[in-house]
Amino acid sequence: MLEVAALNQFYGESHTLWDMNLSVPEGSCTCLMGRNGVGKTTLLKSVMGLLPVRSGAIKLGGEDLARQRAEARARRGIGYVPQGREIFGQMSVAENLRTGLAARKDRAKEVPARVFELFPVLKSMLGRRGGDLSGGQQQQLAMGRALALDPKLLILDEPTEGIQPNIVSQIADVLAELRASGLTILLVEQKLPFARRVADRFCIMERGRAMASGEMAELTDEVVSKYLTV
Repeated sequence: MLEVAALNQFYGESHTLWDMNLSVPEGSCTCLMGRNGVGKTTLLKSVMGLLPVRSGAIKLGGEDLARQRAEARARRGIGYVPQGREIFGQMSVAENLRTGLAARKDRAKEVPARVFELFPVLKSMLGRRGGDLSGGQQQQLAMGRALALDPKLLILDEPTEGIQPNIVSQIADVLAELRASGLTILLVEQKLPFARRVADRFCIMERGRAMASGEMAELTDEVVSKYLTV
């Protein structure tokens, strides 16, 4: 589904991604892991077209997206839930959700019922301002907005950050259900129990490079100690 090959990215003169490689098979949930500052969010933003890349390929279903704008990538079927959620605080829940419809190829005007099946709380809050929701509710709203696109690939950056435990459990259930339905998922996640619960593959980054990857069952204590323990 998603193939990143030999990707190099710079912030000014600072080389942040070094020949980065990542493979996200269709129908999988791949967890991107690593200590703080290793380039995980930079990689996601590069995949989304929010940061320019110097060289390398970003392919979705065989099509190279590396020179396409972010809007074009969304139209190709990539839904993105950024770190910090970035919902529109002054807009209503309904208005936030409808922004996810803009990139749909079928030009649908109504938020899919599936979004409310996954996140029932949103249906009861359609008229409320996004900024008035709790952190967990805002995370569900951000995910619902991305799913309104009807994506082929869902990308999430730290979906459990600052979220109360009961909502974290709900998000895990939703991601497991989405993966079971065939949706391809790429997420950044620091919480190892959550990652093991929802993902079937992992990729660990260090200093802008992929250092270890494979099936989640191959994420041994030795690998965790070497690359993830602070």
